[in-house]
Amino acid sequence: MKPYQFVPIVPSSEPIVPIPSPEFDLITPHPYKKLGAPYGEKSPFYVRSGVLEKLRAAQSKLRSIKPGWRIQIFDAYRPVAVQQFMVDHTLQEVLTAKELGNGATEVERSQALQEVYQFWAVPNLDPLMPPPHSTGAAVDVTLVDELGTAVDMGSEIDEISPRSFPDHFVGILEGEGFDQNRQLLNFVMTRAGFARHYHEWWHFSWGDQLWAWTVMRSMAYKPEVTAKYGRVE
Repeated sequence: MKPYQFVPIVPSSEPIVPIPSPEFDLITPHPYKKLGAPYGEKSPFYVRSGVLEKLRAAQSKLRSIKPGWRIQIFDAYRPVAVQQFMVDHTLQEVLTAKELGNGATEVERSQALQEVYQFWAVPNLDPLMPPPHSTGAAVDVTLVDELGTAVDMGSEIDEISPRSFPDHFVGILEGEGFDQNRQLLNFVMTRAGFARHYHEWWHFSWGDQLWAWTVMRSMAYKPEVTAKYGRVE
């Protein structure tokens, strides 16, 4: 279990709504759809209506600092079936990188899966422990400049490596620019109320268990904060 999964959820009926383009830069074709992820008739570019308002606040703050820049949406809503598909896909990628493939032992597969779960939530169908993206509360984002060029963050989204940790480039001279870009993204997102994932520079959420857990950790007197959003049915 992830530590934030102990947070209670007080479910909201707040709808999920489309993230508008070109207001935000949406990565299309969507990378997981290209792989064959089973979205069916659902779209990855949906979030809860309250989350969309937070995204707008974050982008407004970004443009006050960097005129013409926009938030780029890599991924947002993710059904549990897609979460399972991507965990399985990523596990195979890790095994292939280790030159293990289908010949991996159970111990080797288990160790590889633990690497995957550093960055991917368990595709849990328990309504008390939904994957963050399945609640409509989480977004994977980066920045694009005034020319529409993606800002270099030092690693790709979803990269399974220590370079994906938010503070990986802190104190590294040759990574100073990457860290500054990550700090800018974190600043505008958290200023709008989002919480950043502790292992992923690109993952932010508002209203889910991870957000509530992060808020509680930041407060000295540790009040109980409940999650606003459960799994989208």
